[in-house]
Amino acid sequence: MTKFLLSLHVLAAILAVGPVTVAASMFPPAARRAAPAGGDGPVAAAVTTVEVLHRICGVYSRIGVAVPVLGLATALAMGVLGDGWLVTSIALTAAAAAVLIAFVLPRQDELVEQLAQHRPVGRQATAQLAMFTGVFNLLWATVTVLMIVRPGSTTGA
Repeated sequence: MTKFLLSLHVLAAILAVGPVTVAASMFPPAARRAAPAGGDGPVAAAVTTVEVLHRICGVYSRIGVAVPVLGLATALAMGVLGDGWLVTSIALTAAAAAVLIAFVLPRQDELVEQLAQHRPVGRQATAQLAMFTGVFNLLWATVTVLMIVRPGSTTGA
């Protein structure tokens, strides 16, 4: 059962968190392309791209809830719930979720709204979003490394 849960956990991480990290990273430059300098107004095709990237982030972030749920089930089955690497991973996962919910998705909402209303998108807003997205991605990368390295692991990996 443990191998099955671990397989589901890893698949959920790849299929849910992966698209969010990629789409969130693509969003700021796409938003800048959608509202070119010079005040010509948003470029329709680029606005559509921004909207799709935002939708991917929203939908896959909700699906991504399965990752920590399956992770906790796997940890319980493995008897490692109290291990330091897992507690740290849980805290970092919570921090990544908080960054996504509090900073990344709301700022994406604002930029999509601005583009829909043909208002200019400032470089500072996209740069700040890129920073929050980078923090989100760095947190997930750290969790991934902890999951692979697992200090004190008996697998030798």
